[in-house]
Amino acid sequence: MNEKTRLEPAVKRTQQRSQELYDPRQGGEAFRLQSLSLAPQVFEPPRTNYFTVLSIETGDGEFWADTAQHEFREHQLLFFVPYQYIRLVPRQPVQAAMLHFHANFLCVETFHAEKGCSGKLFNDPYGLPVVALDDDARKSVHELLVRMSREQEEQHPAWQDVLLAAMKILLVVASRLKQSQTDSCPADIADYRHPVMGQLRELIEQNYRLLHAPAGYAALLHMTPKTLGRHVREFLGKTLTDLIRERILTHAKWELLHTLRSVKEIAAEIGFHDELYFSRLFKKATGVSPTFFREFETEIRGGSNLSM
Repeated sequence: MNEKTRLEPAVKRTQQRSQELYDPRQGGEAFRLQSLSLAPQVFEPPRTNYFTVLSIETGDGEFWADTAQHEFREHQLLFFVPYQYIRLVPRQPVQAAMLHFHANFLCVETFHAEKGCSGKLFNDPYGLPVVALDDDARKSVHELLVRMSREQEEQHPAWQDVLLAAMKILLVVASRLKQSQTDSCPADIADYRHPVMGQLRELIEQNYRLLHAPAGYAALLHMTPKTLGRHVREFLGKTLTDLIRERILTHAKWELLHTLRSVKEIAAEIGFHDELYFSRLFKKATGVSPTFFREFETEIRGGSNLSM
């Protein structure tokens, strides 16, 4: 089975979605905070190159992060990465706060980090992008959001420094809470800490550059593809093909942002000998081509990403 046959189902999308990209050359702001009032109907915000945090104050429903489907409810934080497809379907009216910040405001996109807010909240394809707030965290997050809203509106001297400090605190609070929730969760119900998910994670990390077929991982785990796929869907809300693809694209994004290697070289490193097919896969997953992703983000960052 060739790479096209293996990965094509994971990149099926509905109609092309609009984009709303942060661009400081056009007066864009690296940080935005706004209130959302959502009716019980589909909400699909434009794709954006911001990191996004949704603070759900009231209401519940379902949401999609790319192809992964999850439940949400009140007093939760939801986390999304740049260029990701986001879809919410509330079951009842939802009140929420939506934070957007670009790497120019706060960079959490090392992709390789397994510690800190990057790995826990934004860049972990093996975990759930949700943090439930306990009473203390709910109060802290509310106070931080109020402070950020005020600073954004009033813009007193050094207001951006205050925003940055508050955003860092919010992410630390969320990271600590998610870690405590993961640690206290029994292994049979914790997301990727389920024994099979843990083994699968290790295998994907070792083999994703060359092994793209779900059946290959099932064989290594001595399981049928159907059984392994059911476990992944149950614990991560996505297909095994989606999971493999996400890890491949995470690697590609890092290489595009932080090296000068050609798209062809990057594609070959992660098992794609057809550069055009890789480019189509990347665009279906992000809404932009690898070349645009690299050139646009490098330009608006002043080339600072390449210094990493």
